[in-house]
Amino acid sequence: MANSILHLTLRGELDALSAGLEAVLPTLGAAQAEDGLPIDVGRTEGRLLVEWDGAGRGAIRYDRRVHFFRALGLWVQRYRADGGRAFRIEETPRFDTNGVMVDMSRNAVLTVDGVRALLRRMAVMGLNQIMLYTEDTFEVPEYPYFGYMRGKYSQAELRAIDDEADALGIEAVPCIQTLAHLKEALKWNYAGKLRDTEDILLVGSDETYTFIERMIRAASAPFRTKRIHIGMDEAHRLGLGRYLDQNGYRRRFDIMIEHLARVTDIAEGCGLRPMIWSDMFFRLGSKTGGYYDPNAVIPKEVAAQIPKNVRLVYWDYYHSDEDFYRQYIRKHRSLGSEPVFAGGVWTWGSLAPNYGKTFATTNAALAACKAEGVREVFATMWGDNGAETSPFAGLAGLQLFAEHGYADRVDEPSLAERFAACTGGALSDFLALNAFDETPGVAEGNPHESNPSKFLLWQDVLLGLYDENVRGLPMREHYGALAKTMADAAERNGAWNRLFAQYAQLAAVLREKCDLGLRAKAAYDANDRAALRELRDELGRLSPMVDELRRRHRANWYAENKPYGWEALDIRYGGVLSRLESARWRIEEYVEGNIDALEELAAERLPYDAPWVMPQGALGRGSYDRIVTASAFSG
Repeated sequence: MANSILHLTLRGELDALSAGLEAVLPTLGAAQAEDGLPIDVGRTEGRLLVEWDGAGRGAIRYDRRVHFFRALGLWVQRYRADGGRAFRIEETPRFDTNGVMVDMSRNAVLTVDGVRALLRRMAVMGLNQIMLYTEDTFEVPEYPYFGYMRGKYSQAELRAIDDEADALGIEAVPCIQTLAHLKEALKWNYAGKLRDTEDILLVGSDETYTFIERMIRAASAPFRTKRIHIGMDEAHRLGLGRYLDQNGYRRRFDIMIEHLARVTDIAEGCGLRPMIWSDMFFRLGSKTGGYYDPNAVIPKEVAAQIPKNVRLVYWDYYHSDEDFYRQYIRKHRSLGSEPVFAGGVWTWGSLAPNYGKTFATTNAALAACKAEGVREVFATMWGDNGAETSPFAGLAGLQLFAEHGYADRVDEPSLAERFAACTGGALSDFLALNAFDETPGVAEGNPHESNPSKFLLWQDVLLGLYDENVRGLPMREHYGALAKTMADAAERNGAWNRLFAQYAQLAAVLREKCDLGLRAKAAYDANDRAALRELRDELGRLSPMVDELRRRHRANWYAENKPYGWEALDIRYGGVLSRLESARWRIEEYVEGNIDALEELAAERLPYDAPWVMPQGALGRGSYDRIVTASAFSG
């Protein structure tokens, strides 16, 4: 029963559901048919209901449109699981909005079809909001260099995304930046007068606000919603660049409030209701500049000037203590605004999701939101440092968010059943991706966000900047076992088999590469030329494995994303391949007696981060440019 198409005859109030049904039914392995299982569809208030009497009569009752698609998924799931026996399920949504923000600004920009695929999974999960985080990856007609060669969305593409979302009962909300995080947008000559620093806009300039108004109009025009996220986070050097030259030093609270007021007026003039990330108010009120400083003091006169029509978004994907979240929710309310909460599905900073961190923070955060009565939440899926992890690899985190939206607590067996029904994937296999970075030497749950899969793949064999961090750890055995796990997963996850095939190859490469630098250093120090010759040959065998990984990764990228941005990862893989060839050549020159020394291997190895800096249970968390070389990488 589970593997066959389930034929359904849906009757009742279907007019507003027809377009969404056409999109969602195939993802559930179901189809409409005149002689299918009869299900009566109707409306109710504040809940959703699915039932089957076991004798030929089914029903779905829903409040909002997205609740219907979740209910449909639940109905199909239970009918298959129970073998057609009678069932009845009733759920009450815990949140008014529960959704996801996907990063489209760190090189990976999902195609329209890629977004559609995500929306359809979200609908059957019951998630009802999507934000596409676009710093410069949307079209602003007046500025052709804005998003140039970055895969920016056209107005038509954004309208198509909004149409699909609306058909599924999902609100698509534009999510942009109007202060900081604009390095890519501001790097071109047209933006010279708009810059305070390389990534922060020049506050107070009329040209800046013309630019912002054009951004806001362009970003919002394709969407039905009147809400917009206007960013304004992490402006750490606000007022300290050209602004300082032109105006002298001013209290940054004042600069922030003045800018927010002007941008809010622009948004209101466009008929929009803005929200912003809240961190800058807390950072400026902290003696350490920290967002999560419990001793931060925001002056009352500053809080009183925060526009009342601006929603503050409290973002936090770092804490596993429910009480901390509750305290910070109350701090936000003390500023006079009902906060929106943004958690995180950890798809950033490495080559695989950090599900340990995702689950620990999400369970604590959403329990706190429910306890404190927060009604709007969403999960962020950032792509920092090159978007090396597909958002689809993070689907299990979205399922966790979704289930928290319809239950007080979430248990893993129920989560696994829902995940299989909504995505066709095995939860245990997706969670096994956590093992790429939760390796020997890393604390359970990877709370410090170590990324050994990343630094072991990209680091140079001869320089081995991270070699001392993994010395003595059974990494080869770990990744060997993981390669088998991923290869097995690639045979049983349907549409996701190709994703797991990429991860199987990654694990195989890491198995061979993880200790090559350590073994080369040991052989050199021992003057063991026979061992160095064997290592030279290993390098030759590793290169085609790396290239096969590149090809598999490329296939997945192009299946989901626009082509722009892949060139950066192609260059990273090309760098590994080139350096493997150079390492092989250098070792060959040495063992054949053409050179007297290998300075790279003769050099003393130091831990990348000193032990007194590195937290216990961490191996390090590097960015690409700091992993591959100790030399200046650019500039």
